[in-house]
Amino acid sequence: MTKELRRLSILMLLMFLALFGSTTWIQAVQADTLAQNPENRRALYDSYEVQRGSIIASGSAIASSVPSNDVYTWQRVYVDADMWAPVTGYINPVLGARTGLEAAMNQDLSGTAGSQFLGRIERILSGQPPRGSNVVLSLDTDVQRAAYDALGDLQGAVIAIEPSTGRILALVTSPSFDTNLLASHNTTEVNEVYDDLVADPAQPLSDRAIAGDLNPPGSTFKLVVASAALSTGEYTPESTLPNPASYTLPQSSSVVRNASGGTCGSGDTVTIADALRLSCNIPFAELAVELGDEVIRAEAERYGFNTSFEMPLISTPSSYPPNAEDPAALDDAQTALTGFGQGRVTATPLQMAMVSAGIANGGVVMNPRMVDRVIGPDLAVQQTYEDSEFGRALEEDLAEEMAAMMVANVSSGVASGARIDGVEVAGKTGTAENGPTRPYTLWFTGFAPADDPQVAVAVVVEDGGGQGQSGSGGTIAAPIAKQVMEAVLGR
Repeated sequence: MTKELRRLSILMLLMFLALFGSTTWIQAVQADTLAQNPENRRALYDSYEVQRGSIIASGSAIASSVPSNDVYTWQRVYVDADMWAPVTGYINPVLGARTGLEAAMNQDLSGTAGSQFLGRIERILSGQPPRGSNVVLSLDTDVQRAAYDALGDLQGAVIAIEPSTGRILALVTSPSFDTNLLASHNTTEVNEVYDDLVADPAQPLSDRAIAGDLNPPGSTFKLVVASAALSTGEYTPESTLPNPASYTLPQSSSVVRNASGGTCGSGDTVTIADALRLSCNIPFAELAVELGDEVIRAEAERYGFNTSFEMPLISTPSSYPPNAEDPAALDDAQTALTGFGQGRVTATPLQMAMVSAGIANGGVVMNPRMVDRVIGPDLAVQQTYEDSEFGRALEEDLAEEMAAMMVANVSSGVASGARIDGVEVAGKTGTAENGPTRPYTLWFTGFAPADDPQVAVAVVVEDGGGQGQSGSGGTIAAPIAKQVMEAVLGR
């Protein structure tokens, strides 16, 4: 071989190795990044040209693909579409849109995830058509149905969590919509349906359980304030606070009153435990000022406030200001309002369920998740999602004290609507104000059984539950939570 030919051979070998290396890097290392790039039209087309995997709950597909007689090859079909809409979302080639788990788990469902590279090669070599993987959820169909039916036509949301793992058992929002209508390949029909949903003032496309326009949590936030007080080591459930019938906010002329209009029980003072059981505003406004906004904010953040969670659906952060978006500090008057979940504090049902779940789990808050595993077309488990801790909100002995106060709230307090025969339930109601004339926002959060927690739940009912300023969290939200807890407990 001549010197020139040898040099050319070496050059060709180096070029081949460079090409092989770059191709391997792109297809293996950068596969996930490229698949998520909105400019990558190939990934978009793949979503419609392959048979997408199913989304599975309780062993049955709630989203699957069937052959289509048009250019898109496959048609997405949803079971009990309205009930599962905030979970599955929809995928549509006409709108060029993906939402919910269809978006969050798109790479797995369409078979384009980097972890599925070898599986794709194997199917190509064996002559099998490309297929996506199945996504198995943590959500329980019976619990989801119970939450959906209990909420009914009310405007709001329900979420249920397994306290020890963070696994989401139910996620419902109302009003909802038929995802099948938005999965249609008929351009005219899809656009008409979508425009009507966007124009609907009830915002059916909004996932009120984890996002949307956040509500003040009302008295459910008293759990965070009480937790903050106990965590300082300076307070116990029996610590007392002044018990006036009205309270003028510091450096303000605004007056706060208890829901009863009078004092919080009899006596010149009231314990933290009784103030929580009777859900009195004034003692918690006083306690908030004593603690200060920095102590309350720190405790709120230990439960997850000011944090967005990826489940893999992404939640809107619940807020205890100031935060990155709201840097203005709270004065004493504003801090007093946050003591009973008013003012500038806002929350999702997810967040308030995490508060109850953290208390139920001995003070440890788990990261919420809604996917258990991903299963390939060959039924092999490709990925398993593990439980993980967000952090500790309070010590175990203090969590037990919080749980005892929440049990009293249900057994002999304002949350009696959540009682379950033969089961000790822990809970807290909330009735949040939204202005002088606007309807209240109604809340409940709690867990059961109190001595062996299997489920933590949060319910929000907007627009006063249709009763303006007459409804309460105890009469409307608590009974909804009761039905969800009963479904988990098999009662």
